[in-house]
Amino acid sequence: MKYLLLSALLATTSPLFAAEPVKVTEKIDILDLMKKGGVDYHINDKMEVTGKPEEIFVLKDGQLIITGKAYGYMITKAAYENYRLVTEFKWTGRTWGKRAEKARDSGILVHCHGPAGALGGTWCASIEAQIIEGGMGDFLVLSPKLPDGTVVQCQMEAEFEPDRDGEKRWKKGAPRQLVKGGRINWEKRDEDWKDVVDFKGKDDPDAPVGEWNRVEVICQNGTIRILFNGRMVNEGFAAQPSSGPIAIQTEGAEMVVRRYELLPLGHDEP
Repeated sequence: MKYLLLSALLATTSPLFAAEPVKVTEKIDILDLMKKGGVDYHINDKMEVTGKPEEIFVLKDGQLIITGKAYGYMITKAAYENYRLVTEFKWTGRTWGKRAEKARDSGILVHCHGPAGALGGTWCASIEAQIIEGGMGDFLVLSPKLPDGTVVQCQMEAEFEPDRDGEKRWKKGAPRQLVKGGRINWEKRDEDWKDVVDFKGKDDPDAPVGEWNRVEVICQNGTIRILFNGRMVNEGFAAQPSSGPIAIQTEGAEMVVRRYELLPLGHDEP
């Protein structure tokens, strides 16, 4: 099996690596980048619900409405490294297609690289900070395999233990292990989680539908931390790659985003 590593990707003409990663030294409002043409889109038009990007990602009154009525993502044209990404969002309650009765779902993809839609025609190689009812703050390491068998590799080390069902669950201080694909659950994910709309575990940190949530993804020299509503829920180390474009998903549930911005590390704004 062939593996497409970062060094090989840098030698390609992929627009994801058109320039060196931007070092974030001041606030970068990604919603403002939308207005200036600083983002691209990928929509899987073979899914049961789909549409044009401008119908799925809509700026209105200073907020981003992601209708969820498609599967894909909006991605920055520039690559970034060493930053604090702050996203404030709320679910509207609307769901679509095959996920109409399933847990509301989205996610933030960092360190994106490789071909658009390489995973199932929908996602790209990346490390995902999961946004799903019952799994806010899970990590997903997305390392898709191309038609020729090449794996577009992402990887990181994580501290975890097996939960009741043998799934990886973050446990700070546990021995670090290399993860090249799959999910690392946040520390108190309900072991009885079901993929049903409105699922709520007893320890879940997210606010009710219609109320605002805040997710922070802090990336620093290969370390990635996820904070959800002020609480650290997951952490990874030695991520490869350790920089790249940033994407936000559309995945069958409507959400409103009022803040989506990059801040320098150490920024003391709440």
